[in-house]
Amino acid sequence: MTIYFNAFDMLVPVHQSPGLWRHPESRVEEFDTLHYWTELSQTVERAGFSCLFLADIPGVYDVYGGTAEAAARGGVQYPLLDPQVIVPALAAATTHLGFGLTASVTYEAPYALARRFATLDHLTGGRIAWNIVTSYQDSAARNLGLTEQIPHDERYDRADEYLEVMYKLFEHSIDDGAVLADKSTGVFVDPERVHPIVHQGRWFTVPGEMLTHPGPQRTPLLFQAGSSARGQQFAVDHGEAIFVISSSPERLARQVTDTRAALLQAQRDPESVKFFAMATIIVAETEALAQARLEEYRQYVDTASALTLFGGWTGVDLSDLDEEDVIADVQTEANQSALAMFTRDPSKRWTVRDVAEFVSIGGRGPLIVGDPRQVVDELVRFKKISGVDGFNISAAVRPADFERFEEFVTPELRRRGLLPESPDHPVTLRESLLQEGPHLRPDHPARRLARPAP
Repeated sequence: MTIYFNAFDMLVPVHQSPGLWRHPESRVEEFDTLHYWTELSQTVERAGFSCLFLADIPGVYDVYGGTAEAAARGGVQYPLLDPQVIVPALAAATTHLGFGLTASVTYEAPYALARRFATLDHLTGGRIAWNIVTSYQDSAARNLGLTEQIPHDERYDRADEYLEVMYKLFEHSIDDGAVLADKSTGVFVDPERVHPIVHQGRWFTVPGEMLTHPGPQRTPLLFQAGSSARGQQFAVDHGEAIFVISSSPERLARQVTDTRAALLQAQRDPESVKFFAMATIIVAETEALAQARLEEYRQYVDTASALTLFGGWTGVDLSDLDEEDVIADVQTEANQSALAMFTRDPSKRWTVRDVAEFVSIGGRGPLIVGDPRQVVDELVRFKKISGVDGFNISAAVRPADFERFEEFVTPELRRRGLLPESPDHPVTLRESLLQEGPHLRPDHPARRLARPAP
């Protein structure tokens, strides 16, 4: 058995554990410095992680109380730096760690984003992944030129065409061997091997050729995290690695099984796609010390900030409800899967207090607490039941929890032979994470697109 790990983080004061930036071991005052992120990248690479997965949002969480005040006061994913800017420096500080970047198809022009990802693929030696999102914040829509969000399912319809444009640019515009750099003939790029994509669709018109020559992977490794019915279909159509979230391995098992069946129906190899579950780990030398650490963390929980995070995810404002009120089953154009976890749970009726306590440490994934053996036992159990291939690990206190993973969990994983072997030569992220070649598989829809006639 092999378990793959990604570090799940964000260029913010606090990511998934509101209030924990106040913990004495937090280095929150350094979150906007380069050395903090280069050191963290080196830590998770030594720990055996495959990738640093950087979340991103294009807006402020302003649902709770109807303003952004709580987000600002609690540092709830605010302020937020641009993760795409920092990656080349992190790649220079590491040797094989990959970098997953979240970029929204709703607010980025495909032609410009394709150039940026191709550039990053070159500068990282092919260690780049794209977490494809459609975004879910009204604040982002307003600040980026829309009066309101595009409706949920329409965002995905538009995203399908967006990906078609990206595939044409990445895969079909510039042939292998087009860059000659031939000093004797004076030809740098063979114009016969460069092709305009001639795309004209419902949402996008892109007539010309790709601006940047293909990187080592051509198309970056494709992550997807949609959990709504429409989002799951989008994942089947495009994803190579799928990020799933639930504290219940049994619920994840159904999602993983259904998605693999849908992949087979879509004529894709169902075992070629990797599934990653979110988890937060609190570990110490003994179970008692780990539980004591958890209780210490709980002293820093910030309820208002937790509900601000929940409101940002779901579009639902709980500020006017009492702590014992049960959350109603409401519809939203925001993150539907995040809301459904609390409103459609057959085993529990979630109160406002329940939500705040659950979100406060580690967000929506399982919280694993114990000594190294117990932690690894639980990771193995969760993997066996759910069918996931690995975990996106979130740190409650940063970077301390990643450092403690390296100190306590990594040796136990290595002792049991559960970590993938670190590559002994430069490889792309697709090769190291998927155990495939550097390019998209032949059964991926991007490879089936026909090049437009000239």
